[in-house]
Amino acid sequence: MKRHKVVIVEDHILLSQAIAGLVNSFENFEVPYQCKNGKELLTQLKVSNNIPEIILIDVNMPILNGIETTEIIKKEYPQIKVIALSIEGGDDTIIKMLKAGAKGYLLKDVEKEVLELALKEVLETGYYHTKNVANILVNSLSNDNVAENKLKDREIEFIKLVCSELTYREIAEKMFLSPKTIDGYRETLFQKLNIKNKIGLVLYAIKNKIVNL
Repeated sequence: MKRHKVVIVEDHILLSQAIAGLVNSFENFEVPYQCKNGKELLTQLKVSNNIPEIILIDVNMPILNGIETTEIIKKEYPQIKVIALSIEGGDDTIIKMLKAGAKGYLLKDVEKEVLELALKEVLETGYYHTKNVANILVNSLSNDNVAENKLKDREIEFIKLVCSELTYREIAEKMFLSPKTIDGYRETLFQKLNIKNKIGLVLYAIKNKIVNL
């Protein structure tokens, strides 16, 4: 009986081995090799005759991350089905990964049975979405202003402080957060709201009446 080939792309070696062992325990599935990042995977695909049917890939990896790698695979190896397997459960990350070409998105704490079902469904139907991911997709398609509606209270507080004369370091002190966390707030909002700098953030705040002049 044919065993479907699944490649694991995960930078944590022990976790990668554990996932591979799990997949190998499934009927009709096997893991021919594992890779630590997207670059290593793409190199392996070029030199190996062992082209997998499915790739289970982490999102956050060094050198070449899951989103970038999936975009390349979609273009160069369209026959390969990619499933994200990540600890990242944010709506933005999930949407970016699916737009890049992933056929499914699973969290790493997923039940063994769900992982096996996802592999089978992707082979049979071309995709597998949990109820949560399906809801995220529907919301992203039906609401062009989804980002605006999903601003958290702390993000709104941050935006209001950005519109003052405070520096980012002073904002960190005001919010009782580290400068690194504040940098994370800023970059997340830049991506979520599709803006590139502080001026864009201020203009967004004014336009959406987060602050009044």
